[in-house]
Amino acid sequence: MLKKITISILSCFVVFIVFYVAFLWIDLQKDVQKIKNYHPQLTTQIFDRKNRLIANVFDTEYRFYVKFDEIPPKMIEALLAVEDTLFFEHGGINYDAIIRAMVKNIKSGKYLEGGSTLTQQLIKNMVLTRDKTISRKIKEALLSIEVEHMLSKEEILERYFNQTFFGHGYYGVKAASLGYFKKPLNALSLKEIAMIVSLPRAPSFYDPTRNLDFSLSRANNIIKRMYEIGWISKEEYEKGISEIPEVYNQTLTQNAAPYVVDEVLKQLSYIKDIKTGGYQIKLTVDLDYQKIAQESLLYGYNNIKKRIAKYDPKPPTTEESNDYDTLNGAMIVTDTKTGNILALVGGIDHSKSAFNRATQIKRQFGSAIKPFIYQIAFDRGYSTATTVPDVARSFNKTYNTDEENEDKDEYWRPNNFSKSFKGLVTLKEALSHSLNLATINLVEMVGFDKIYSGLIDYGFKNPPKDMSIILGSVGISPLEAAKEYSIFSNYGTMVEPSLFESITDRDGNTETFEDKPFTEITTPEQSFLTTSILRETVAGGTGRRARVNGIEIAGKTGTSNNNIDGWFCGFTPSIQAIIWFGRDDNTSIGKNDSGGVISAPVFSHFISNVLKIDPGLKRKFDTPEGVNKKTINGSDYYYTQTSKLPENKPQDTIDEKLLF
Repeated sequence: MLKKITISILSCFVVFIVFYVAFLWIDLQKDVQKIKNYHPQLTTQIFDRKNRLIANVFDTEYRFYVKFDEIPPKMIEALLAVEDTLFFEHGGINYDAIIRAMVKNIKSGKYLEGGSTLTQQLIKNMVLTRDKTISRKIKEALLSIEVEHMLSKEEILERYFNQTFFGHGYYGVKAASLGYFKKPLNALSLKEIAMIVSLPRAPSFYDPTRNLDFSLSRANNIIKRMYEIGWISKEEYEKGISEIPEVYNQTLTQNAAPYVVDEVLKQLSYIKDIKTGGYQIKLTVDLDYQKIAQESLLYGYNNIKKRIAKYDPKPPTTEESNDYDTLNGAMIVTDTKTGNILALVGGIDHSKSAFNRATQIKRQFGSAIKPFIYQIAFDRGYSTATTVPDVARSFNKTYNTDEENEDKDEYWRPNNFSKSFKGLVTLKEALSHSLNLATINLVEMVGFDKIYSGLIDYGFKNPPKDMSIILGSVGISPLEAAKEYSIFSNYGTMVEPSLFESITDRDGNTETFEDKPFTEITTPEQSFLTTSILRETVAGGTGRRARVNGIEIAGKTGTSNNNIDGWFCGFTPSIQAIIWFGRDDNTSIGKNDSGGVISAPVFSHFISNVLKIDPGLKRKFDTPEGVNKKTINGSDYYYTQTSKLPENKPQDTIDEKLLF
């Protein structure tokens, strides 16, 4: 009777075990597929036009994938020597190692070591917890056996070397090699290999950036083990033991251009796995130009602070200090021919404000809009020598109040920045010295509706339909300004600024970005008329602080009412730069802080430093065919068949009614 009961109990137990294992097996199938179809998170990298790293971008795991054939044999030997010497002989579970570990733990009365194989360690890292429970151990055993049947030993090692955490935020040996030693795997020494292989057991404790002595000691133990089992020679052993490698404590992102990276992620947000897909993104940005642009913008920022301190030497109150901190700036540099963005800086300090002012602000353009008005006039037959009165005028505009249902008159009396008048001036003088009143009178001559529709055609968005637009009341971003000014820097053809060259996915498939469309706005010879004046603007006009010896520069300053915005939009024969300063709360920058004073010097600083690293830049503007030059009263005037010089003396070409 007892025998029957015992048999029944054993039978039930066996049935239970069979059903339990079967249940576990079914439950583990999703884990089996995850290991088989290994698809880890990979770090996306962003490079400049010279293939230099701009930044690493990742979500939760910083990892670069490496194939088995790319893993140094010595790294495989070092790992097996210390973790699983019989890896190529067992079937996923090393029973001898388990028994040996159990005996050692029993003798010591505590847990000292386990008998896990690399296959078991891979499974723990990928799909299971590290809980020391019977259920977890059974799952681990079942999965280990299945993985050994499903994958080759090489495939298991490839997954192990890519999946494992190696401390300091590095997942996988490639990330660890590049991070700790700034070396590819095939350039690692034996000691460096041993230091990396030692990390999985205790990543924080053996992190060489924190505990170099412990890391070196552990690596020496691994090298000694390799020597004892005959996997390295005595010479390799002695060399490895004595070496003390240089270790680098790097940030994971290594972000050299944070505003650029932000813009890249914004524009590529349609790619769902952009941070985990291991993409290689090549940009048009040049890191040398980017660094100089960042330094130049900071140079301008510090100059503004010095000016403010000079105007008001009193220590600011807390409220004033907070207002003072709102000062910021932006800069965008493009290639004049292609529109490729060479540098993009969206603020003075990304760590304090990630808001990208180069792409996201809409600020009044001030007098930087004037070249477009003059271009419209030139394309309608006016010439650089046409004269216009620089005299004061009043404008009457009617509006309807909210409080009362009646019309009221408002008078607008614009002035020149200097508060003085020059009388009759040529269009060349009016633009190069940014004369407000002369420009307003030019608009009256051409016709406001024609000027307004012309600005719309140029791409200015939602400009106010009143005379204030003539002095730059339209809102624009530095990125949009870069596009607009390409009309002049690219000889009449507008080009969209572009940031990307190519994107390569983890499988090596490359998508090359096509050039942005070009829009012919006017002819090269007509646009050169404006450029010739903008060159004079820098040579001796409002943009003179942008001058650099030995290279021709054209550009225009811009200042909105009360010095709230300060612009300089300038270009050489090959490079264009848009610079803006202002306060984030739209208050005044400071006393007399016009675009010509605060922004133009930044352009000069930038170009001067670019020439040091790129002295072969083109120095002189080409004069298009069909452009002629004549000297009148000691000044050179350019003209074309469309924009002929006046037959009479310049001062006789004006409609006298505009003087009154």
